[in-house]
Amino acid sequence: MAITNLVRYWQTYKNIKRIRHIVNVFLRHGFGQFIERVNLQRFVPLSKRFKFFSKWEKVEKHTIPERLRMAFSGLGPSFIKLAQILSSRPDLITGEYAEEFKKLQDKVPPFSSEKAVQIIESELRVNLEDVFSDFDEIPVAAASIAQVHYATLKTGEKVIVKVQRPDIRQIIQDDLTILSAIARLMVKYIPESRLFDPEGIVNEFSKTVRKELDFVAEAKNAQRFKRSFTGDQDICIPTIYSHLLTEKVIVMERFEGVRIDDIGGIDALGINRRELAQKGVNAYFKMIFEDGFFHADPHPGNIFVMPDGKIGLMDFGIVGWLAPDIMESIAGAFLALYKRKFDDLIDAYLELGVVAGDVDIEEFRRELKADLVEILEPLYDLTISEVNFPEYLELLTHLVIKHGLKVPSELMLINKTILILDNIGRQLDPGFNAVTAAAPYAAKLVKRRLSPKSIFEKTKDNLLDMHHMLLDMPKQINRLLRKSLRDEVGININPIGMDKLIRDIDRSSNRLAFSIIVAAIIVGSSVLIQSNVGGKILGMPTVGAIGFLVAFVLGLGLLISIIRSGRL
Repeated sequence: MAITNLVRYWQTYKNIKRIRHIVNVFLRHGFGQFIERVNLQRFVPLSKRFKFFSKWEKVEKHTIPERLRMAFSGLGPSFIKLAQILSSRPDLITGEYAEEFKKLQDKVPPFSSEKAVQIIESELRVNLEDVFSDFDEIPVAAASIAQVHYATLKTGEKVIVKVQRPDIRQIIQDDLTILSAIARLMVKYIPESRLFDPEGIVNEFSKTVRKELDFVAEAKNAQRFKRSFTGDQDICIPTIYSHLLTEKVIVMERFEGVRIDDIGGIDALGINRRELAQKGVNAYFKMIFEDGFFHADPHPGNIFVMPDGKIGLMDFGIVGWLAPDIMESIAGAFLALYKRKFDDLIDAYLELGVVAGDVDIEEFRRELKADLVEILEPLYDLTISEVNFPEYLELLTHLVIKHGLKVPSELMLINKTILILDNIGRQLDPGFNAVTAAAPYAAKLVKRRLSPKSIFEKTKDNLLDMHHMLLDMPKQINRLLRKSLRDEVGININPIGMDKLIRDIDRSSNRLAFSIIVAAIIVGSSVLIQSNVGGKILGMPTVGAIGFLVAFVLGLGLLISIIRSGRL
């Protein structure tokens, strides 16, 4: 524990400049009260505290989500990436924040082409002209982690070169350390923040961004998708040039086509848009319901329509993995939704583990079913083209928050993927509906789950689990008895709200002591003024006048601190 704390202190000291920058940006956007509540005001010089307090009124014209989005935008790639990930988790941060964070999807400027060339040559250990007959130094796309350049290999193949931003790994690592510390402080000093699970958000962000930083892992994902779609006449996965691959640089086949949201371009190619939408949804539901491994970033910039009508997928940094039991539960939820079986839908939620263990299941069932009926029943009276799928997902998100459900990250990735697919599908075909399109795949998976072979396999696994449990039970009982005899069995009681009470008492006593000191300085200064000893300033003895000035500054600081805390 001591070593862990020492490492944390060293990392905090090492990142002190970055911490001050983050704190100042948050202050500049009106989050002074938050900075004070998580005890980070010590990183702001005293001279700046008054300046930021005076600017409070200037930020009130923006909403809190807008100000937070502006703050994240000003803090660079790590925070922009965090906002992009959070934009797909309205269950954690509410829909208002998620919608605001979506504005940061394409707000990252490119870095210099000279630096890109330097990184490529250093990573691949080649001269650029020895590998590429043509290299476009102007990037065609720039994201928070990397940017993309068009190029042509010496052998004639047209490719894209994806290169990571300079020092992005160290920048993200330092920011992850700071974000983890801020998350711990939020849990410690702002108990109500536990509702949003700040530590869980940072951990999820850490796992996601570390995967995206490894281009070798992305290449493996692409190769797995290519194997999965071998022989498929509708889907193209780019070839990865493994001899031009490192953790920071990846070279892959370039598709010649138009973006899937370029309706005019698709019409110019003479391609049937309804068939195109069906091809895309077939591919994605095959990934979700059959392979358990899906492309989880299907925004229009990553999906191309080829001149021959095929669909090309790009960018495999974000993927979703689904265990067989999760796949079956999701399929069951889709079928229950499609067939209006709300009790089955609640059973699917329970199987997915989204309900906390201390919840009264019967009461939860009753309340959730009433809400589901109220939200979903009106949808069944609409035609497919009239159903607003994004609005429906927004309503379900509010339902998740209301009932305190813990939604697995895999399920949220699927929700995000289907939401994007539905939006793209409706652009291609106004009558498209993702839920209806998913029904045959879900039914096929559920049918497979009920097959004799599947039932036999599950029964065999359950019997093996029972066998292991019976064998281990005597050891577990023996271990419990030994601990009881040694008085090693105890009960841990954690009074709810006690930490907050202790902090409030501690803060109040500190302010009281501070007030007594200020009062003592005033009394002492008054005595010195009455003594009329020494030089004078404005007709008062110098020492007494300085004492009054010090007391005034300290008292003003105390008053501002109390006002900003919102507890007058």
